[in-house]
Parts: sequence; structure tokens; C-alpha cells
Amino acid sequence: MAEAAPTSRAESAPTVICDDLHVVYRVVSQTGASSAAQSVGRLLRGRGGGSVMKKVHAVRGVSMVAREGEAIALIGRNGSGKSTLLRAIAGLLPAESGHVYTAGRPSLLGVNAALMRDLPGEENILLGCMAMGMTRQEALARRDWIAAFADLGEFIAYPMDTYSSGMAARLRFAIAASTSHEILMIDEALATGDAEFRRRSEQRIMELREEAGTVFLVSHSLGVVRLTCNRAIWLEKGQVVMDGEANEVVDAYEALYDPELEQQERKQRRARRRRERQEMEEAARRAAEQARAERLAADGPGAADGAGGEPPPAQEPGAEAQASSALPPEPAPGEAPR
Repeated sequence: MAEAAPTSRAESAPTVICDDLHVVYRVVSQTGASSAAQSVGRLLRGRGGGSVMKKVHAVRGVSMVAREGEAIALIGRNGSGKSTLLRAIAGLLPAESGHVYTAGRPSLLGVNAALMRDLPGEENILLGCMAMGMTRQEALARRDWIAAFADLGEFIAYPMDTYSSGMAARLRFAIAASTSHEILMIDEALATGDAEFRRRSEQRIMELREEAGTVFLVSHSLGVVRLTCNRAIWLEKGQVVMDGEANEVVDAYEALYDPELEQQERKQRRARRRRERQEMEEAARRAAEQARAERLAADGPGAADGAGGEPPPAQEPGAEAQASSALPPEPAPGEAPR
């Protein structure tokens, strides 16, 4: 009897199907002036302004099929809908229209590991593992591996309140990567930590991929995408621009967008927003000083002394006469002063 041909990746079982998926955010925003100083002024005057419900169409008609053994990168500029798509697949965001079908339980890194900041790292490891469905015995068996992978050291006995943001992110990644997942989703986790941790993380993703789980990765590091993923989906304004082999998609993306130039532009935008905020605060300060000066000028002389301070003490009747009589008499003309 002839042996069965090996199953190709295109023929492997699907794990995630997105069918014309649309995700819409609804955000309440205030009308009127946008500066902090003017908003505070409106509240103090009792005029809070109206509110407007705005719709943000973050994902627009995405259709895709993910299969077992694939490591899929979601690339694109900020605001292109990458993280929104992951959260919709994980079931954390409702679909406005369309459907998401999954063959297993998606695990979104940093969300399923429900950690508590007032507990030490050792207890949080057990809590995070059991939140992913492990028994206590299974969590205890993986505790040492997780602590070593996250480089906790002596901090395993300290509360998470003492952890840096990078250490907390490493712990979440280690908990999520401690066992194989049917669908594992990672959002910028590899950008945290030093080069050694990134190397271990990349190696662990490769191992998870070989264990026939489906891995989704959102990352701005295109080098990480080339090393760890075999497929990439390029999103722009919530729509799929290109879906294919990772190197081909990354090459096309880099041909249109220079990652270094984008990083410089992001720094320039942050600096410009910081400058605008400082200018607004300075303008608000000058406006307040000008208003105070105009108010004092309208109140007339002495308003600065009377406004805000205590009034001068009232003198008793006859006190002025007593004060004048206590003064020495003026000398007569030609007489030397006494």
C-alpha cells in the first residue's frame, strides 16, 4: 500500500478564520476648546460643553485564514489596526460586522496572564499559569523555568510593585510561553528586554511554531519578523495591503516606508506635541496674568492691597488725636530744635 503524502502547510487545518471583519470604536469626545486651561476654565464657569460620539473604523473588511504551524506577523504603521485585529481574534473586542472563527482558545500575551501587582513573582507565576488552564501541579513544575526565562533572580520573592515595566513584560511573556498554545498572540513583546532576552524569545517562538501552534506577532522590528515568522500581513488603515511570505511582504513594506525615517518622524511628532503643550501652558499663564492686571486696574488704586489681604485694623475714636498730641511741638522761627 502506498504511503500517504505528507500534508503541506496549505492543506493543514485552519485555526483562525476572519470573514469580512469590521471593528468600530465609539469614543465620546468633548466639543469646544481643546486646551487644558480652557477646559478647566469652562468647568469653573459652569459650562462643561457638549459631548459627541465619534466612530473610529479601526478594522475594515479583513478576511484571512491562519493554519497550524504558521507564525504570522502583522506589520504596518501606528494606527493601522494591528493590535485591534489581535484583540478581535482573542474575543476582547466585538465585531461591528463579519465573523471570527477559531479552532481553539486564543491566548493574547499580557491579557490572559492575569497578574496582581501586590503579590510576589512566585505567586503570580502560579496565578498566571492556572489562569491559562494549568493545574497547580503543572504550574509548580514550570515555575523554575519561567523564573529563569524572565531573569527574575531574587525578585521572584518581591511584589510586582517593585518590578520595572520591562521585568513585568518579561514575566508575562515567560508565563505565556511556558506551554504550547493552539493560538498564541504576541503584541510587541519582543521589543522588551536586552538582546539576550530577545534571542531567547525568538527561539521560543520558533519552538512553539514547530509544536504546530499558530503564532501571531505584532512588531515594528522587521528583523524579528524575518527571523521568527514565515508569513506576514501588511495592514494600512485597517485594510490588508499584502498577505504572503514574510520576506516578500517585509521587502515591499520597506520599499515604501523607511523604518528609520518613521522612527525619526515619531520622535519629531512627540517633540512637536511637547512644544505645543508648553506653548499652550505659557499662553494660559500669560492670559491669567493679563486678566488679573486688567481686573486690578478696573478696581482702581489700592485694589492690590485690599484684594485678598486683611483690611487694616480700625482705629478707636480719639486715637488719631492722641497720636498727634504725643508728637513734640514744632520749633519757633529762629529757635534751635529741641
